[in-house]
Amino acid sequence: MSTWKPEDHIPPPIARILSRPNPNYILAFLSITQLLKVQKRTGWVNNGVENPESISDHMYRMSIMSMLIKNPQVNRDRCVRISLVHDIAEALVGDITPLDPMTKEEKHHREWVTVQYLANTLVKPYNEDAAREISEDWLTYENGTGLEGQYCKDLDKYEMLVQCFEYEQKYNGEKNLDQFWGCVDVIKTDEIKSWTQDLLKERELYFQELKK
Repeated sequence: MSTWKPEDHIPPPIARILSRPNPNYILAFLSITQLLKVQKRTGWVNNGVENPESISDHMYRMSIMSMLIKNPQVNRDRCVRISLVHDIAEALVGDITPLDPMTKEEKHHREWVTVQYLANTLVKPYNEDAAREISEDWLTYENGTGLEGQYCKDLDKYEMLVQCFEYEQKYNGEKNLDQFWGCVDVIKTDEIKSWTQDLLKERELYFQELKK
């Protein structure tokens, strides 16, 4: 593993906050999460999508999707929390895609070290419970633990597919984004599978209508 240190990737304005004798850790944490609002999702950037969604755009709609889960066995509130933190490390690590020359182990290492830094260094001095929840929720997603972890893994893919279909419509079907639809087969939960099948039907109808 590399000697990845999130501290080395803190922007200067936030580093100044943290350099004070009594740092405002909450402000520093919130300023780091602000980076998620301005970083564009790599997959869309690499495919030439103009003004693509940010990382936080994706996390926000995924959290809304979590509120719509119908399965009574699923803790929807937990899914909302997981959705809002599952990509939080990308504020400093960046949006690493499967096409990047980095092993899954290195990606996990960098993100986990960053989550620990955000939770234990910045949040814990103010709210120990919140720090623990951030770490636990992130790990639940990363490991796909329990129903909530499984659902959020699927929602992550489903949200991307919805966004992909929206971009296909934006470009009137002229931009080839077929590569993103390969994840359909790895969605596991029955409920999100049904959402995905309905989305596929709508997409098929759209392209049929384009040909008329």
